[in-house]
Amino acid sequence: MPTGRRSLSFIPLAAPGLALPPLARRAAAATPAALAQAPGWYRFRLGGFTVTTVFDGFARRSTEGLVRNAPLPEVQAVLAESFLPTATYDGPYTVTFVETGRMLVAFDAGTGGQMAPTAGLLARNMAAAGLEPEKVGLVVVTHCHQDHIHGLTARDGTATFPNAEVAVAEPEWAWWSDPANETRSPEGQRVNFANVARRFAPYRARLRQFAPGEAVAPGIESIAAFGHTPGHCIFRIADGGEQLLLLADTSHRPELFLRRPGLHSTFEFDAAAAEATRRRVLDMAATDRIRVIGYHFPFPATGHVARAGEGYRFLRAEWS
Repeated sequence: MPTGRRSLSFIPLAAPGLALPPLARRAAAATPAALAQAPGWYRFRLGGFTVTTVFDGFARRSTEGLVRNAPLPEVQAVLAESFLPTATYDGPYTVTFVETGRMLVAFDAGTGGQMAPTAGLLARNMAAAGLEPEKVGLVVVTHCHQDHIHGLTARDGTATFPNAEVAVAEPEWAWWSDPANETRSPEGQRVNFANVARRFAPYRARLRQFAPGEAVAPGIESIAAFGHTPGHCIFRIADGGEQLLLLADTSHRPELFLRRPGLHSTFEFDAAAAEATRRRVLDMAATDRIRVIGYHFPFPATGHVARAGEGYRFLRAEWS
């Protein structure tokens, strides 16, 4: 399994006005220029691909009821260890874009500014990053929760990505597109049925279903990661000997659910299956030292996973 990594830190070679010796000039010419960064987006290279994570804001909720299988004081103690608030919990949203050279691919669509008042920053941060919705050729939906698909459409129902095909895993689409499954779903997730019908409506002629394990585009392989939803998928993105895992919602905030992977969040459809998936995926990421991106990780939402005691810790990528 390839595990190539590339440093994103670039050190100035000389102060302005100082001439470089010939050897240093040759080294400078061979060093790729640093990719520009900004607070709302983060860009790095993965082989010949260019990956950009774009911040869509966050939602704040109470910590009460956040975890199903642990008492609130225990949950608050874990949050406090990371110097996070203990009464409230902020869930960030980050959408990932991959320019493969063939097309611009988006993973999920954000909140569309139609959920929390502290979210909905995707459009302005895409513009700042030079990413145009019209140029997105494929939107890969990791799963059909509201915060991942609201942004497929504007409030009036028009498509946010007018030229994009939309790809979703077969078991995910089969569950949420069948109204007969509504009463068989956790009560808090039943809103997804009407929302799926609404958000996918303008894309129905360009909807593609894929089997988990299939490639959705060259260099982008889907991996079954069920539990968070019936057809939740993650993705291995690889090019030129380098790779990353796009974790989607395998884990919510790492300060809580990586440190304690046995905790069951209120967002999970099948908590036991979600925990098994989380442990399997985190073990793979840590063992193989694969770069990761997490939808609900602190921005820029990318870095590495390392073992820490009975759990894991997230080592966030440095700004360059």
